[in-house]
Amino acid sequence: MGNVMAATPVAGPTSPVVPPPVFMDEKPAPPTEPETISRNPGTVEDLHKKCKDVFPMPFEGARICVNKGLSNHFQISHTLTMGSMSPSGYRFGATYVGNRVLGPGEAFPVLLADIDPSGNLNTNILGAIGDRTKTKFVAQIQESQMVNNQFTADYRGDSYTASLTLASLDLVNRSGAAVGHYLQSVTRSFDLGSEIAYQQGPNVPGGGIAAVSALGRYTAGDNVISGTIAPHRINFCYYHRGIENMQVGVEVESDFRSKESTATFGYNVDVPKANMSFKGSVDSNWQVSAVMEKRLMPLPFTFMLSGHMVHGSPKGNFKLGCGLILG
Repeated sequence: MGNVMAATPVAGPTSPVVPPPVFMDEKPAPPTEPETISRNPGTVEDLHKKCKDVFPMPFEGARICVNKGLSNHFQISHTLTMGSMSPSGYRFGATYVGNRVLGPGEAFPVLLADIDPSGNLNTNILGAIGDRTKTKFVAQIQESQMVNNQFTADYRGDSYTASLTLASLDLVNRSGAAVGHYLQSVTRSFDLGSEIAYQQGPNVPGGGIAAVSALGRYTAGDNVISGTIAPHRINFCYYHRGIENMQVGVEVESDFRSKESTATFGYNVDVPKANMSFKGSVDSNWQVSAVMEKRLMPLPFTFMLSGHMVHGSPKGNFKLGCGLILG
């Protein structure tokens, strides 16, 4: 018999895998990105939203609001307002949110309404038809009559949004308004669109009038520039996020018919450690507004303090507001 150990091949040491040499002067090539990316630019209604959200919404008098969630889909609210300038009284509100989720923070249908003891009603109904079409209906009823109604439908494509709005339609008097919006994503940072508005009614000169406007928005990191150019009006907004908890916005609006222009500067500062937020604004007419919100943790309370002043006014126009939100 032969030697078994001699017949069996002996495995030698495996050769180590030597990686290719890396030179310090060589840098990895950056990933190539296409110049244009298919993205939806949103609606024209939100064109100036970044800047508008910075400005405060001052109020006058005292306000108490109690919010109560009855379920994951249903919530009610009680609001009591007391003031000499703003509408005072009690209002009851209800909100229903459906279980059809289309995206982060988007659930449909949504029904919002509030009513006062006199029967004056404000309602909003938001719905979705498929995954791309969203609808919104707004109605206002006062003294048993519908004084305002508006229907909007938005179709969101891969790189554009088309909208149609019908407002204050009256088939008997043949009056109403129609507005068409189109917003296109041109590049990753630039959006361009247009607006066509038509109004018809017995009080409209010539029976009907139409207007065309141009829209645009440029986004670069923490900066957003948006503008609207209409036949007799222009509106430009600039938004900038400075540090982590501070935002500023500037709006310039000019009306060629009245030959008036107004520039407004606003800021929004959040102080997370103190559970506080501040919003303030001042415009070229020396109107100064400010709103402070303080969350009274761990209680579910929010305290609000508002102030509005017109410098140089002969009557010393000053409004002070104080509010408390529970829930």
